[in-house]
Amino acid sequence: MTQELIDLKTSILEGRYDDALAIVDELEGMSKQATLRTIESFLVRLLVHLIKNQIEHRLTNSWIASISDSIIQISKLNIKDNKTSYYIKSNEWQPYLEEAVERAIRPASVEVLDGQLKPKQVSEKINRNQLILIAQKLLALTYTVSARDLPAAIDTELAELPGGAD
Repeated sequence: MTQELIDLKTSILEGRYDDALAIVDELEGMSKQATLRTIESFLVRLLVHLIKNQIEHRLTNSWIASISDSIIQISKLNIKDNKTSYYIKSNEWQPYLEEAVERAIRPASVEVLDGQLKPKQVSEKINRNQLILIAQKLLALTYTVSARDLPAAIDTELAELPGGAD
């Protein structure tokens, strides 16, 4: 990115504004990709814990904290600087979630039932559609609930999961 900034400065100083605008577009694209990669990382983290919950039928305080933090971080990352639009719109999560479920299986296998299951066994045990629906329900909160009220709204949703009432 340093080279792009040097090129941008040079283009502006030399009056090559079309080149400068092209560099700005490139920088915006790089920034968006970095944000999306970070969101995807939090999605995997979220789904690891939802997989554990689905297989083990329990919900620990640690898992609740991780799920909540993942949703809160996604909420912060997903809203653009203008505070009125999103990198991922509420109806665009499906492909991201489908990929994240597949990426979450291997790390979940290390943790589910104290690592007794291989990734293939975890893959066979999970209900992908249900995982995606739960994740979408949690993500939907980020579009409708204020940042201040988000943790409580997440807790309400988590109470509906196996072991969540405890």
